[in-house]
Amino acid sequence: MKDAFGLPQSLLVLGGTSEIALATARRLIARRTRTVWLAGRPSPALEEAAGQLRGLGADVHTVAFDALDPASHEAVLGKIFAEGDIDMVLLAFGLLGDQARDEREPEAAVRVAQTNYTGAVSAGLVCARALQSQGHGSLVVLSSVAGERARRANFIYGSSKAGLDAFAQGLGDALHGTGVHVMVVRPGFVRTRMTAGLPEAPLATTPEAVATAVELGLRRRSETVWVPGALRVVMSALRHLPRGVFRRLPI
Repeated sequence: MKDAFGLPQSLLVLGGTSEIALATARRLIARRTRTVWLAGRPSPALEEAAGQLRGLGADVHTVAFDALDPASHEAVLGKIFAEGDIDMVLLAFGLLGDQARDEREPEAAVRVAQTNYTGAVSAGLVCARALQSQGHGSLVVLSSVAGERARRANFIYGSSKAGLDAFAQGLGDALHGTGVHVMVVRPGFVRTRMTAGLPEAPLATTPEAVATAVELGLRRRSETVWVPGALRVVMSALRHLPRGVFRRLPI
């Protein structure tokens, strides 16, 4: 169960090799978390991540999970919840894609959409139902500022994150009063393997900074967290720019 400050004893990570998710897990283990489930595609990277968290003192399990196989989600995730209550689910899987290639190859674009939106809807609903059955828990969804307004440079990824963000907000409203807390995290450009080689955007941040914001959001039971916080003002301004002006921006 969570303590008075909202920090979990048990954590399920969907997207077990995500750098942001692992930074968050490390931070929570240093505070209170003792049991971690890392769900992702079987790989040496997943096992290495589990080993690192075990070295911090956590009891860590790995589970084969594929965001692109929604038909398996209920069975796979149901087995985890059957082992005992989960205090927090961190939905952290995602695919950035390659905008230029994805425009040329619609199948690649669909893969981005299915991973970031369809897979998240499926897994999110399964976990939400399980958390509701428990009567407690947090579902933390890694969204992105890219979902605030689609940009020419990455509108395929941005549109998938816009869908995810809207879904998570609606799910939070649906679960209000049930004991389940849904928190949407909207980072800007995060320096990770996924963004390596890309031009760095203003207000770029790190996985550790996102992890810090997640912890603070849990303590406050926030519904939306911006990382860094200044992006809330920046994106509000960009969202309301006339389309003709927005189209000419070098973004």
